[in-house]
Amino acid sequence: PDSALTATIAGLPGERLLLEDAVLRAADQATETRAAEAELDAATNAVRREKGAFDPELFGTGDWSGSDTPTANLFAGADVLETETADFTAGARMRLKLGTELIASVNSQRTNTNSDFASLNPEYQAFGALTLRQPLLKGFGPSARSELSVAESNLVGAGALYDGAVLAVRAEVETVYWELYAAERNHSVTKLIRDRASAFYEDAKLRAKAGMIGPSAVANAEFFLTEAEQAVLDTEEQLDRLSDRLASLMGRRPGPDATRYRSWDEPPREFPTVARDTLVAVVMDRNPELQALAADVEAVRARERGATWDARPTLDLVGGLGGNGLAGSPRDVYFPGSDTPVRTSVSGDRGESVSQVFGRDYPTWNVGFVFAVPLGAREGDGERDRLRAEIVRAEQQLEEARRLTEESARAQHRELERGRERMEIATRGVQASIRQVEIGMLEYRNGRTTAFEVVRLAADLATAQQRYSDAL
Repeated sequence: PDSALTATIAGLPGERLLLEDAVLRAADQATETRAAEAELDAATNAVRREKGAFDPELFGTGDWSGSDTPTANLFAGADVLETETADFTAGARMRLKLGTELIASVNSQRTNTNSDFASLNPEYQAFGALTLRQPLLKGFGPSARSELSVAESNLVGAGALYDGAVLAVRAEVETVYWELYAAERNHSVTKLIRDRASAFYEDAKLRAKAGMIGPSAVANAEFFLTEAEQAVLDTEEQLDRLSDRLASLMGRRPGPDATRYRSWDEPPREFPTVARDTLVAVVMDRNPELQALAADVEAVRARERGATWDARPTLDLVGGLGGNGLAGSPRDVYFPGSDTPVRTSVSGDRGESVSQVFGRDYPTWNVGFVFAVPLGAREGDGERDRLRAEIVRAEQQLEEARRLTEESARAQHRELERGRERMEIATRGVQASIRQVEIGMLEYRNGRTTAFEVVRLAADLATAQQRYSDAL
């Protein structure tokens, strides 16, 4: 409101900082946003992990073994039966989101033996199967994918919390920035009052020497000067504190030639008018904290749905289709007392036995069920009921947050509505206070008022300036 204050503000030392630069740097460097970003990344990879439980998996085994077995069986073909076996298994398995388990596998076995009665040496046996296990009660659907549903809900919540952290940092930066702006004005006001208090003190001493005033007036002026000097130190400390806070949020200190940051922008004076109920509706729909709490509720509900199915008895449908295969190198076999050899018609290598499996030349099949009922069912029912209680708790937390958010939105809307009026009143108060000081100084010089009254008027001016800064 006066040119002296404007000049004092312009002369304050420090590095000028634009609000948008401060916001962008803080959004990128603030520890709150970096931590929230890490939480979001963790939630993303948690979903990836849970989806991986439904990915197909290849498996395989290989085993080589041998044994020498003494035998007294006349049909063993040797006094010491020497056997070497090579066994290989390969296949794939996967779990579907309905809880279905599918396994497809092929096993091939190669056997060498010294038995005289072995018609195939080496002998190749193969068998394969496609098996299915489908839960119908426990483990079905929501139970099978409950952890994935929880992870997806947690991802939604982490995304909302990240957005909320970014907004919170922006809000804090803007708040600190405008507090810094107000602190600069207040510091300039205290410097002006300190300078005028010093001049006033010197004037009082001269008047006292001339016998125009008494020593009490000089003491009042000196006390006023010391109070003004203390106020300068207080407001300078406030400036440094706010500058340090901005530096912490941005992760960057002022340049080596600057003692602190200084605001560059002016506070906005006009705001768009929004109906209160419209603002509340938008806030309730977009508030990141409410979105995160709603995601927490959905995560607990997903676990409860899974626990509801897991509290039921086990009833699984099992079945499979497969085939066998046999091949090998045929040999002549002579039985005791006979000179006529016996030779099998089976021949071929390992590939032949495996192709028989895939062609289902010798098919196999099975179908059945698995049933189990836990007596008492305390474990499953207890977990289901525990999660239902957790749902109630989470819903009440969400409801409480909704009420507080609506209350805060309405209060801030009222504050914004009254902001223009506060600004006008604060401006009039500053102008009136300046006129009071000017009149008081004239009356003091003319001997119509005391030094104490001038001190009081100057203190009123400082208070009016601070209220104006707060209104801004």
